[in-house]
Amino acid sequence: MADPIVVGVDGSASSLQAVAWAAREAALRGAPLRIVYVALRWAYDVPLVPQPAHWGPDMEAASRQLLRQAAERARADAPAVTVTTEILDGAAAEAIAAAARSAQLVVVGSRGRGGFAGLLLGSVSGDLAARSPCPVVIVGRPRAGHGAEIVVGVAGRPGQDPVVRFAFEEAVLRRLPLRAVHAWTHPAARGPGDMQPLVYDVEGVGQEEARLLAESLAGWREKFPDVTFVEHVVHEHPAKALSDASPSAALVVVGAPGRTSFFGSTTYALLHHAQAPVAVIPCTPARAHRL
Repeated sequence: MADPIVVGVDGSASSLQAVAWAAREAALRGAPLRIVYVALRWAYDVPLVPQPAHWGPDMEAASRQLLRQAAERARADAPAVTVTTEILDGAAAEAIAAAARSAQLVVVGSRGRGGFAGLLLGSVSGDLAARSPCPVVIVGRPRAGHGAEIVVGVAGRPGQDPVVRFAFEEAVLRRLPLRAVHAWTHPAARGPGDMQPLVYDVEGVGQEEARLLAESLAGWREKFPDVTFVEHVVHEHPAKALSDASPSAALVVVGAPGRTSFFGSTTYALLHHAQAPVAVIPCTPARAHRL
């Protein structure tokens, strides 16, 4: 059996949108869906101030009801998918990251019940994107339609093969074209110690960046010959370039922050502003995406 897709819920509208997205993705992959709710079941003798609400029958029943509602939403969107539910113990990001060890994909909403109205990225989704051993998809604001292409951010540096592979495989699953976006603000450093010039020819550097993108993607056309593929190079901050591409995207794919990816603060900025779900991929070969 295929590894499951794990989706975290907390009763918020954002998490139910994540459930619907995860259910449809599970149907595409022929994978089971595991819906989890994370609870801090404090012991009665732990001296905490202020004292948190104790776990008891009422909280257990409320959590089970929340999971039932999420499962009903999943089955409505993907009736053929096998759905299971589970209550996990611990802090949310850590508990879901632990569940991700046996998953092929983790899905969460962009904002939980405690989020501010203007903030699209909840602390749990941000922490999870940075620590998960498998790809994390963060589902944001509601939108009309499901998007017309897959967008992937390509930095043109070593270590991004898992990111590019994931994007191509999603394009195959969804039968959509792929847009590879390479954004630059200064000439790329070619090696350790390279100095960036203070003055440079924008057109000439743009041509060099286009060659860099082509080199980074060499061989992928042969591996995925059925995918219609566009290379897009833009003189812009990567977060803005990817955000600008997101309205037409079914999914935006980037590397995980804090790892070998070019994206770090860029990823977080994108998660705040993207108008499509964002997949954050660990840039290591250990957990390559599997169909």
